[in-house]
Amino acid sequence: MRTKFINHLLTAIIITATCTSSVVMAKKKSAKNNPTTPLTAGGQILASKYTQQLQILKADLTASLPRVDKRRISAYTDALAAEATAKSNSEAAQKKIDAIGKAKGAVGHAKGKWIGGADKGIAKAKVALQKAKSKAERDAAEKQLTNWEKNRADGVAALKERQAVLDKAMAGQKNAQKIMADAKKTLANAKIETLKSVSNLGLSTLLTSDKLDAKLAKYTVMSNATSAGLAAFAQQGAEQEKMLNTVLSSEKLLTQISIADGAKNGNYGRAIQIYYDISNASSKNKTQADKDTLQRLALAISLEHATPIKQRNAVAKKDAPATVDPVKRYLHYEKALLNGELDPAFKYMSVWDYRMVVDGQEPDEILTWGREMLRNYRPDHISTPDYRWRYVASVRSDVPYGSQDNKYDEDQLQFFQNILKNGGICGRRAFFGRFSLRAFGIPTTARPQRGHAALAHWTPAGWVINLGGGWGAGWTKTLYKQDTDFLATTQARSAGKQFLQVKRAQWIGNVMDETPVYGLGSKRAPEFWYGISLYIQKNVIKSVDAKTLAAVGQDIAEANETKEKVLVTKVTMTAKDREISVNNNGVITIPAVASTKPTKSSGKIIFMDSYLGGKQLHYSRTSKHQVFEYTFSAKSAGKYQLTANVVTPSWKQSLLLTVNSAEQQTKIELPFTIGMWEKTQPITIELKRGKNQLTFTREGSAKGITIKDFTLTPIK
Repeated sequence: MRTKFINHLLTAIIITATCTSSVVMAKKKSAKNNPTTPLTAGGQILASKYTQQLQILKADLTASLPRVDKRRISAYTDALAAEATAKSNSEAAQKKIDAIGKAKGAVGHAKGKWIGGADKGIAKAKVALQKAKSKAERDAAEKQLTNWEKNRADGVAALKERQAVLDKAMAGQKNAQKIMADAKKTLANAKIETLKSVSNLGLSTLLTSDKLDAKLAKYTVMSNATSAGLAAFAQQGAEQEKMLNTVLSSEKLLTQISIADGAKNGNYGRAIQIYYDISNASSKNKTQADKDTLQRLALAISLEHATPIKQRNAVAKKDAPATVDPVKRYLHYEKALLNGELDPAFKYMSVWDYRMVVDGQEPDEILTWGREMLRNYRPDHISTPDYRWRYVASVRSDVPYGSQDNKYDEDQLQFFQNILKNGGICGRRAFFGRFSLRAFGIPTTARPQRGHAALAHWTPAGWVINLGGGWGAGWTKTLYKQDTDFLATTQARSAGKQFLQVKRAQWIGNVMDETPVYGLGSKRAPEFWYGISLYIQKNVIKSVDAKTLAAVGQDIAEANETKEKVLVTKVTMTAKDREISVNNNGVITIPAVASTKPTKSSGKIIFMDSYLGGKQLHYSRTSKHQVFEYTFSAKSAGKYQLTANVVTPSWKQSLLLTVNSAEQQTKIELPFTIGMWEKTQPITIELKRGKNQLTFTREGSAKGITIKDFTLTPIK
């Protein structure tokens, strides 16, 4: 059996199946993704031409591949088998250890919840029996007592059985722990031997050279697109055929496309059309650095939107587009980039990274709203040096956990605006976090796990998970199904040119008609070249000493108050920031940060830099009964109209104002500004000549607000 497998590998490495079979296989791989477009007579001629090109490419590439010593392949297959056995033994040993923990849990449940619960029920029934004043009450109490006594007896019997299981498991605990330790050691050694056997195959020269990149990338693109798919696009007209031929002759572009994992669902025709439409629409007045960035962005949008993305519009917007316009999506990010609205790291990212920025369902105007809202409301979430929470911290600070208010979603508001307004459980919170990251140009993807939604996103130190279990607890909706496989590709891609060894092995696998497998955690075992690519990937990750970041926000995945230390961005306050001014008409302007209590950020009331200039004050969500007050002088006694310049992300909010320690408080209703700056409706208060004091607080479970300043206008 092993000899047969080795012969198959040798055949795959040297030269193999007919060229026609590869084209047929490629068609099968993409048939389920590419919509069938009938080919005209001219289209059939084009399809034959592309098939012939694929055949020539395959013959050329297979002839260029090296011969590998049969003994080295045998050593590699032996190492794979040994690693598989070691992994199986390790998993079996882990099950025995887990069984001990499960048995302990069962005993604890019988003692505590079952018997303990029955004891409480018995005690309660006995009290009820003593207090019974009628036969009916006594009968009911006696029935409850009988039921609880039976329940306790059942618990005692269950405890006896469970204790026996635990005793048996504990008797073998030391042996199980030794077996587990030995199995782990054996598996670790087996993995080392597998990596050695990969190195000994002698493929380093082939996979570190870019000599075949252009041909491999072209073959990968054409086979994934299929001859029929390419012909269906080219038959539309001379312009489309010219576009396609230009792309197929561009070595750099084909390589970029293949490194970025190709067009969504193999829809290369639409991707090419989008790419050219973007080129025609894009601004021509750009620096070379911006041109390079925007070319990668344009390609990312073209590949990701090759399959149209459904647009999530406000319910009330019946005439809104059904799908995201990829050209407008590009122009949106181009403008945001050139205006300096995106994260500073955005301009340096790869095509693959950008794909996870531009794939959102939100309309472009909502992306604009997301940036403006956060600049107004929580600019500290933009400036925080903690990239794990940059942009996404609003999920922790301002999207309350719970679905009870979802019924108040408004049809005129878009989905993400409603989430900020009414909160939500894990899904809505993760959706909002990803939206906020995309708005500022940070790659992010869904990272669901069983029974829970979470997200993962890019940071300069690597990808991190928010609101869910650590790596290994879930999966992604990308080509890299298991989250650990997704993590591995992000870590390997961070190595730059070294990562190309991984892709080259995969491209060769495409030439050999292998079914793509993008991770060692996949349910399907990879064939030769894809297997080689994944073991090379492990070496690449090791060479860059990639760190795996721990998940953050696990404690608020289904809660509101975090136990993690929240970093409060420090700001430098100047006298000008706190200066209370009076104009010629006697209008008093009090900066919100000019408070006499508190005089610095408290964690609940936070002073922060403002995009309007100067500083602003933020009153945090759920900060009950926090007080902030202002002491100032008025030149004239009398009545004044008080207004505040505020930002509110949610509705039904107010402030309570006490003037000069008066017994009565005045309620100031705050407008629902949807994250924009807006003035409150004026209220009338009375000031003394000279020193005055305004004391503000809130009532109930408050939501967050941000205040720039207060204005007091004399009523004459």
